[in-house]
Amino acid sequence: MVDSLPSLAFLGAGSMGGAILQGVVASGVEVDGGIVATNRTREKAQTLASLPGVTSIALEENPAGNTDAVSSARIVLVGVKPAMVPDLLREIAPALRDDAIVVSLAAGVTLQTFTAALGERVHSIRSMPNTPATVGEAVTGLAAGPAATDEDMALVRALFERVGAVIEVPEGQIDALSTVSGSGPAYVFLLIEELTKAAIGMGFSDADARLMAGQTFIGATALLAASGEEPAELRRRVTSPKGTTERAIAVLQEAALDDVFARATAAALARAKELAAGS
Repeated sequence: MVDSLPSLAFLGAGSMGGAILQGVVASGVEVDGGIVATNRTREKAQTLASLPGVTSIALEENPAGNTDAVSSARIVLVGVKPAMVPDLLREIAPALRDDAIVVSLAAGVTLQTFTAALGERVHSIRSMPNTPATVGEAVTGLAAGPAATDEDMALVRALFERVGAVIEVPEGQIDALSTVSGSGPAYVFLLIEELTKAAIGMGFSDADARLMAGQTFIGATALLAASGEEPAELRRRVTSPKGTTERAIAVLQEAALDDVFARATAAALARAKELAAGS
């Protein structure tokens, strides 16, 4: 893992951009030239202003904040809402450094959008991270744009490895990846939510139910990471023949969870394609 990163600019440091930013800061990596982050409002900007090494700009106070931010940044991360991306790219295009790497954090926005606004020679990379970046446990997919070099990809990979694991894929797989790792934390939180409700329904207090459900998921994923075993094998070890877990698993399998997850991820992928088409 690299000891330092080049100068960074986060344009739109909201939920996703903010998660990456906070994860980078928390990792302790040195950022040569510092980090600049922009947000529309003073309130949002103030939430990042206390982070060490971060210059936080409110666009309502400094309308030229985005161009100011990119003028000195080697890596520019675009985290505004998808519909805002084309206008933002046209705004910053004249101010980009010649060696700038522009990284998309926006769901459903293709690399073609970046090429159309910035030109074919600008080095662009499409990313799909997820919010566990805040605690250094993200999964990020990266797809290289037509002008991106191996050095560009190595630098951006090093950035995202500071907040978790990285998978390099062709752009055609980014939307599919987003349905698993991008949306995946919400699926896990939903399962914890429902298991908590079940515990409350059996008479446990809200606090105890929340602790049991949440810590069970934390412990199970920690065991998965530490053991190196396949999830199916670990499930079998917990599921004693004719025991209580076997009975519960049978009920879950009767619910056709494989079909439920297939339909859920397919629905997410369809929506990603709609976003890419501008609908």
